[in-house]
Amino acid sequence: MSGKLIIHAAQGVLTVQDLGRPGHLAQGLGRGGAMDRLALIEAAALLGQPAPLAAIEMAGAGGTFEVSAPTRIALTGAPMRAQLDGRPLLWAAVHLFRPGQRLRIGPAEAGVYGYLTPAGGIASEAWLGSRAAHLTIGISAPLAAGDAVPLHADPSPQDPALRLDVAPRFAGGELRLIDGPQTPLFSDETLAAFAQARFTRAVQGNRQGIRLDAAARFPAEALRQLTAGLASDIIGPGDVQMTGEGVPYVLGAECQTIGGYPRIGAVLPDDLPRAMQAPPGAGLGFRRITLDEALACHVPEAQLLAEARRRCRPLLRDPREVGDLASHNLIGGVIRGDEHEMEERAR
Repeated sequence: MSGKLIIHAAQGVLTVQDLGRPGHLAQGLGRGGAMDRLALIEAAALLGQPAPLAAIEMAGAGGTFEVSAPTRIALTGAPMRAQLDGRPLLWAAVHLFRPGQRLRIGPAEAGVYGYLTPAGGIASEAWLGSRAAHLTIGISAPLAAGDAVPLHADPSPQDPALRLDVAPRFAGGELRLIDGPQTPLFSDETLAAFAQARFTRAVQGNRQGIRLDAAARFPAEALRQLTAGLASDIIGPGDVQMTGEGVPYVLGAECQTIGGYPRIGAVLPDDLPRAMQAPPGAGLGFRRITLDEALACHVPEAQLLAEARRRCRPLLRDPREVGDLASHNLIGGVIRGDEHEMEERAR
């Protein structure tokens, strides 16, 4: 049985996101998809799915939700304050969501992007193999109060709830950077200053990318000269563009496909979730590594999913917080202790 996820209120910017539409740069279409791809991988692990599903991406805050059919949901990404009928829910975990219940997800307590993934996946119409909204070019639009998102049926609603301990990535930190085709255009002094600088994630930022501020900007005149003589080139998520004012921008999932600002390098895909989840005011720094080092430390997404599955463990709940306690099997597997003696007497 399929159902719907009904949105009664949208506090943050809510969109449907999956892993996007890779392979269409020649047609001028960027990949798009979730800002934190690792959050979708973690949700797939928690739900026992073989691959990440389309989810509701919640930027900054969630909203109020209801479902028309029972389904498990995974809550991953930036931790947000979540309640089901007033009962607090653990983040990075799976919960059973029944019709008539109200799920309320408040502001992010850390990070920026939280994800609500239904166990059967979202059943909206796909375009070019993806259901992801791409706001920059007008594919779909933010979800709003009154919207009803179609869902596929939960394939295993009886499966036990799981939780997952995740490595912290919601407060900034170090980003590994590899050289790109334009890195040699920068002087050794600029590259050294960039590697030593400590940046702050600025307020300016969206799904196209985030701005970084530093106490001291880089030589603007030299950067303006680079920009003046530079032809537009292909760009993608993770690229770090330097404006003529010496301000770096880390490009996100919905970045344009062509850009004219020089790129000082590219953030490793493994570290891009940390960059995109850094809230305004969080500190970020860069460490240049070689391509060989990057290839050696890169973890493919299939391996990330397998590793996340191994870290899943049962979600234990306080019986006092279980509103539907009477519906649970509390005595399954209990024995009297004298069964063996009774069998011997029967013989």
